[in-house]
Amino acid sequence: MLTQAQLKKILRYDSKTGEFVWRTRQGRRSDLIGKRAGIVQNKGYLSIGISGKRYLGHRLAWLYMHGCFPSGNLDHKNRNRLDNRIINLRVATGAQNAANSKRRTSNRGLLKGAFWDKHHQRWTSSIGHNGKPIYLGTFTTAEEAHAAYCKAAKRLHGEFFHAG
Repeated sequence: MLTQAQLKKILRYDSKTGEFVWRTRQGRRSDLIGKRAGIVQNKGYLSIGISGKRYLGHRLAWLYMHGCFPSGNLDHKNRNRLDNRIINLRVATGAQNAANSKRRTSNRGLLKGAFWDKHHQRWTSSIGHNGKPIYLGTFTTAEEAHAAYCKAAKRLHGEFFHAG
């Protein structure tokens, strides 16, 4: 398991910009010293290879600053997966992380929390809480369904709530 001391020997982390820079040569790649570390993965996260293992940049930032990997998920407060400034990261449960997520493209609704019910020909809304869905009702418009979702999400998810 990578330690904070090992990480600090290999990389320099700028907590104000969230960027990592190589301090030491990687294998035969001495040309990387002083260069920005990492690549962007297909899911939009920074990934950095160290000693044959890939690490997510935001988890390395946490290790660098706090001395240990987070026990659970890390949430990017501003929802930008490449913004690894330490002030933008917070420990979160899966539900909290999902509450701060963007609307999924498979949603088929126009707005977060708004879903078209073909059978009833109305908009519906529900929200997950403690691993269970809470049905919020049916609505004439997507905006009404979204508003019901936002009201419930603010109450249930607090600072992790994001409307869109």
